Amino acid sequence: MDLSIVIVNYNTCQLTLDCLRSIVSSSISYDYEILVVDNASRDDSVLEIRKQFPTIQLIENKQNVGFSKANNQAIRVAAGRYILLLNTDTIVQPDAIQIMLDFMEEHSSIGASGCKILLPDGSLDKACKRGFPTPSASFYYAFGFSKLFPNNPRFNQYQLGYLNPDQEYPIDCLVGAFMLVRREAIDQVGMLDEEFFMYGEDIDWCYRIKQAGWGIYYYPRTTITHYKGASSRKKPFKIIYEFHRAMFLFHRKHYRYKYPVIVNVLVYLGISIKFVISVSRNKLKLSSLR
Repeated sequence: MDLSIVIVNYNTCQLTLDCLRSIVSSSISYDYEILVVDNASRDDSVLEIRKQFPTIQLIENKQNVGFSKANNQAIRVAAGRYILLLNTDTIVQPDAIQIMLDFMEEHSSIGASGCKILLPDGSLDKACKRGFPTPSASFYYAFGFSKLFPNNPRFNQYQLGYLNPDQEYPIDCLVGAFMLVRREAIDQVGMLDEEFFMYGEDIDWCYRIKQAGWGIYYYPRTTITHYKGASSRKKPFKIIYEFHRAMFLFHRKHYRYKYPVIVNVLVYLGISIKFVISVSRNKLKLSSLR
């Protein structure tokens, strides 16, 4: 098996079905399999996936175990030489998977790659090419310096806004919405860290892959569409909490011994303040929608 496509579904029945249709209608010369892990959805996801795509390998969880653990469940039983993490809210272009696999086959030193990801309005999903969230990169991003100086590399260390999105180049990290990973790299660094529930696991994985000597590459010769945040304008507390917890986990895991204590304290304080602000803003949004 050349490729195992792994999709984690949680109450996104129609989005998942549309994603699967885009895959099976693609032009792919490689042998591939599709594995869908359902995280105890309350909608008709399991029923509809089984009915409309009976050949797909479907793993049904009795509870929502999170994004990392669900992906790992599929990776453990996947047979492919490559693993493609793909979000349910994506539509792949007919040639996307073929082009990305061809690219990986031609570049054996690359451990993971990603294509150009577009939002429904045609704009770039900036998460598809990123630098690592070092304290300085996170500071410039969180406090808006990256927007004020979009072409300055110093202030755009995280989203790499100064780089042309239509050119290919090595980067630090990709996004889990579309992430093609070589099996040898996974065997070397391990699977996704299950301490990350639903955010940050892609950055952590890329960090470990790159630390092991593999290349991470942005290859915009094809695209997918990402219906990012399409499900709701408001965010449950759990989502906000896990987003900020992922920041804390990543820094604690990879950076706390690389920086002085005062820097670590400031990072954790900054994350806490940002969390409080995000919760407060979300409450205001919920109040306005009532």
